[in-house]
Formats: sequence, structure tokens, C-alpha cells
Amino acid sequence: MFYHLLTPLASEWTLFNVFRYLSFRSMAALVTALVISILIGPRFIAWLRHLKCGQHIHEDVTAHAAKAGTPTMGGLMMLFALGVSLLLWADLTSRYVWQTLFVFAGFGLVGLWDDLSKIRQHTNKGISAKAKFTGQTMVALIAMWLLWADPAYSSKLIIPFFKDWTPDLGLFYIPFGILVMVSASNAVNLTDGLDGLAIGPAIVAALVMAIFIYITGNARFASYLLIPYMPGVGEVTVFCAAFIGAGLGFLWFNAYPAQVFMGDVGSLSIGGVLGYLALLAKQELVLVVVGGLFVAETLSVILQVSYFRWTGGKRIFRMAPLHHHFELKGVPESKIIIRFWITSILLGLLALSVLKLR
Repeated sequence: MFYHLLTPLASEWTLFNVFRYLSFRSMAALVTALVISILIGPRFIAWLRHLKCGQHIHEDVTAHAAKAGTPTMGGLMMLFALGVSLLLWADLTSRYVWQTLFVFAGFGLVGLWDDLSKIRQHTNKGISAKAKFTGQTMVALIAMWLLWADPAYSSKLIIPFFKDWTPDLGLFYIPFGILVMVSASNAVNLTDGLDGLAIGPAIVAALVMAIFIYITGNARFASYLLIPYMPGVGEVTVFCAAFIGAGLGFLWFNAYPAQVFMGDVGSLSIGGVLGYLALLAKQELVLVVVGGLFVAETLSVILQVSYFRWTGGKRIFRMAPLHHHFELKGVPESKIIIRFWITSILLGLLALSVLKLR
């Protein structure tokens, strides 16, 4: 809104030139989303309590018994803060901004369906895995169709550290992109088990992707760093900034001890949009690095289930996902969270190293 209202005035008042700059609008979007989240947070949490949207706790994790009844579906607060911030600071004619918002909201609707089902049934099961997967796949399929129909978009896969090896996946890029989004969505969902555990690494990943998105939309930087240039995609940097601000605002209330949980409406939307941002920036494989914590949590579940079936009841970890294993070993929750955050920051720095190591 500000971009469209105030930029035309720059010809008469040079002060309004600042609204042309992507960097300024991105920072403004971050601060706006953060402030909105902090301001509406207390009333939003009270509203969730009034609706009795309490979290059901897994019976096997006895240490979490005190968390039973904590309001969930805090992801809706993030969506609201991000949406308002985008309307104020983004170029609303950018199709990439709207497509990214569609992915965030689309995966969020699937998560909301799951959360409401859990609340209605007073259980921790929610909708079936098949229904959840179908919903995620449909959103991802629409998003990939929109990308595929874009003449500026390439189906080539960028391999980190190899500047001359870019295999063209052709039509197979569509199922590959769907896999990236759905896998990322479920990976964040599995990680969301401790106070602030999922949102911290998600903020780090969004920051890294914001840098890649900005470079992808800048012809000079993209050429210098050997990254495929995509005109117009740089505007999504404003989305990334608003996401970071909304995430920090949510963390304000989700930090240990949490006053609110993000729910599936938050975790599924966060993972799905991180996957989409990686696809926009042509950094799908880099997402595996920057999201290494999510990957580790997912692998721990896969290994645990596979080994349990193969050995007839034996376990690799005391409990999966991985963060529960450390909990059962007696590591304090706050220490697990901080150490996982530190790990995600190191992985983010490692992911950024591919910008020069080509």
C-alpha cells in the first residue's frame, strides 16, 4: 500500500524515494510484523483460551504434562501479522509475492484442518496422514504449476559447489518441487515439539533464503555470484522479512515456558513456504543444509520406525524425534533448544558459503 501510494510522490518530494528501495521496505516489513505480533499476542492468546483451543500432550512425554491445555494454533497470529505487513510494504503487483503467500496460507489451511480436528476429538491424532498428505500435495501442485508456467523460470537443478553442472529435470521438476515443499512442511512439523524449537531454525532459514532471493532478483549480483537471474523475484525479500518479523513476534510468546504453541497451522505453513522459497531461489539442495536440523529430526523418526520394525521392537533412540531422545536422557529443555538454535545458525552460515565456493 505504501509502495503504491508514496512512490509516485518521489518525483516531487525526494524523501519518498526511500520507498523504492527493497532494503528499506524489507526492514520496515520486518519491524511492522514484529510489532503487530507483540501487540496482538496477549489478546490473541486469551481468545484461544476462550475458545478452549488447548494443546493435547503426548502421554509418553511425562515432562510435558504441565503444558497440557496451553493454547495452540499460534500460527494464525503469524499469518495475520505477515499478511498485514505485506499489504503495507510489498509491491502488490508482484505475482511472486502472491504465489508465496498462497503457499504459506494453503499449507496453513491444511494445518488448521488438522488442529481443529484434534481439538474437536480431544485427542492428539487429528486428520489422517492420507488426508494431510493429499492437502499438502494439492497446494504444492498448484504452486509448481504456476512456476512451471512462468517463462522466466528454469527447470535446471543447481548443484552447490559445481558451477558447470546444472542438470535439467524437465517435466520431472514438478514432482521434485512438490517433494521439496511437502517434505519441508512435514520436517518442520516433526521438529515442533519443544518451546521455540521449530521457530528459531525457521527464522534462520528464512534469513538465508532472503539473501538468496534478493541476489536472484538482482541482475548484477546474480551474474557475479553465478546464480540464475529471475526478474521480479527480488520482491519476495519483503515476504521473507515479514516472515522473520512475525516469527520473532511469535517467539516472544513461544519462548520457554511457552504461552502459546504454533500448532500444525504454523508448522506446516512454515515448512511449506521455506521449501517454496528455496525453489524460487533455485537453492533446493542448499535448503537441506540450512534446514539440516529439520532433516536430522525427520531422519531420526525414519530410522527409529525402520529399525523398530526390522528388529521386532528394538530402538535406536530412546524416543523420536531427536529432541525427545535428549529429553529422556535428562538434558533440560531450555538447553536442548539453545543448542539446536546454535546448530541451525552454524548450518545457515555454512549454506551461505556456497555463494562464493563455486
